[in-house]
Amino acid sequence: MADFPQFSIRFPRHLALFAVLAAAMLPSAADARVGGYDGIWNVTFATTRGNCNSGYSVPFTVTGSRVSSAGGGRVSGRVNRSGAVAVQVSVGASRASGGGRLAGMNGAGSWRGIISGDQCSGTWQATRT
Repeated sequence: MADFPQFSIRFPRHLALFAVLAAAMLPSAADARVGGYDGIWNVTFATTRGNCNSGYSVPFTVTGSRVSSAGGGRVSGRVNRSGAVAVQVSVGASRASGGGRLAGMNGAGSWRGIISGDQCSGTWQATRT
């Protein structure tokens, strides 16, 4: 058997640090999914408890991890990489909060709040348009 010479490559410390920092700055597959929920979502609410109207819809906009209004009231919230969403909605004197999950082109969850003075709760369904 032939003997192969042993050698080592030495990188200056600043090059090694640069390589580590560059690798840390590359987007991971999980980071690439953050924008996977971007778009306009039409959310329809159903009341299961309380004396509130059912079937009203509010459009939401998802940009990155932020949820905001696409018209029809004040909306704020967050969606994480796995699709878990938490949102607060206010329209006039009515206020509600909800949570659930977005997946692909659909989403679902629950909500509760005070709508036109009545304490109510229910479910929501969302479809990305």
